Amino acid sequence: MTKGASSPPLEDEALLDAVQRATFRYFWDGAHPVSFLARDRLPFAADAQADANENKISIGGSGFGAMALVVGAARGWVGRSEAARRLMTMVSFLERTPSYHGMFPHYLDGRTGATIPMGRKDDGGDLVETALLFQGLLCARRFFDRDDPLETDLRNHVTWLWQDVEWSFHAPHGRKVLLWHWSPNNGFSLNAEIRGWNECLIAYVLAAAAPNPRFAIDPILYHEGFAQSRSFLNRRVWRGHELPLGPDWGGPLFFAHYSFCGLNPHGLSDRYADYFEQNVRHCLVNYAHCVANPGGYAGYGPDCWGLTASDDALHNYAAHAPDNDLGVISPTAALSSFPYLPQEAARALRHFHDDLGAWIFGRYGFADAFSEAHGWRADSYLAIDQGPIVAMIENHRSGLLWRLFMSDPDVRRGLARLDFRFPPQAGA
Repeated sequence: MTKGASSPPLEDEALLDAVQRATFRYFWDGAHPVSFLARDRLPFAADAQADANENKISIGGSGFGAMALVVGAARGWVGRSEAARRLMTMVSFLERTPSYHGMFPHYLDGRTGATIPMGRKDDGGDLVETALLFQGLLCARRFFDRDDPLETDLRNHVTWLWQDVEWSFHAPHGRKVLLWHWSPNNGFSLNAEIRGWNECLIAYVLAAAAPNPRFAIDPILYHEGFAQSRSFLNRRVWRGHELPLGPDWGGPLFFAHYSFCGLNPHGLSDRYADYFEQNVRHCLVNYAHCVANPGGYAGYGPDCWGLTASDDALHNYAAHAPDNDLGVISPTAALSSFPYLPQEAARALRHFHDDLGAWIFGRYGFADAFSEAHGWRADSYLAIDQGPIVAMIENHRSGLLWRLFMSDPDVRRGLARLDFRFPPQAGA
């Protein structure tokens, strides 16, 4: 384990810029060379060569990748027309891939577009991954708003894909809940109901926002499906913080990130919670647990915190949380929490970069996870963890993606149909 800074110390804003820009390169330099979609993983080692496995595309990761391209264009890291052309290639490729009632699979092959099964019965449409994809594409549709042929074409192609998604198909036979997976070979046999509280709020919002009324869900699915489970309402105190929603101890921190790369939690509420308050308290519980460090893990403290789903030292991959603490810190957990705990996130960023950077910071930002207790660092980056770092740091710095997503008329209609309250100027 080689610790120490990866470069001389930077001023706070310059450090944010450097880390955000390095992580953006995962979706630019590291994109698949044929489809330009986001590879599920890339190796950490600077001299590692791409192999056959790196043709595996993450659909949710590609949604975060679309957001990253918007950020890159807005900040001038790449040209606006370059980013638009890249997105046009991505969208055109998606149009040629197999469609499962408008849904996309969890993984596909970046060369051919063929579905890569996630399991024997998980070989078709994945509603949540599709929602994460469109969260990014709808931001791109709003950002690239100029009256020129390329941007007009991009908006039209995103709209055509968006109009094709049959969200209501995933509530078969009058079910009052959305089902996660559908297989052309096995139908809904996995029977995975999407109930909260978790990362899936964005799926219900977009399902209610569908521009084709035949494909939009009835709001009852949100209220009697997502909001009705033993792990939805909490309202108990954990480490001194009352948690409105979620499982005991809050669960992994990606619950506070994935849906909120586009959804602005400021002023967003419904009959169940104020969502900014929910996410702040979730982060506080996670932070307080790492500071208390009941497991006595090396390295934990006020400048080293953040538990979420990521690679793991002993189990390949795990949903790390206070009640499943395996001594593994995931940089995305703290860094994607900048909008909620800016001081605590900044302290973690400084420590990760200045003190541990030589060990965990590489060509595409921070490695997926590390454990000082085990003397271990993940040997790869992961799209669904790198993406929220770019998006949520940008929302902290400028609110760009929140403004874009919340200004979309379809999104606003979906939120209203589910009886959400949000500021009239949200997205202005």
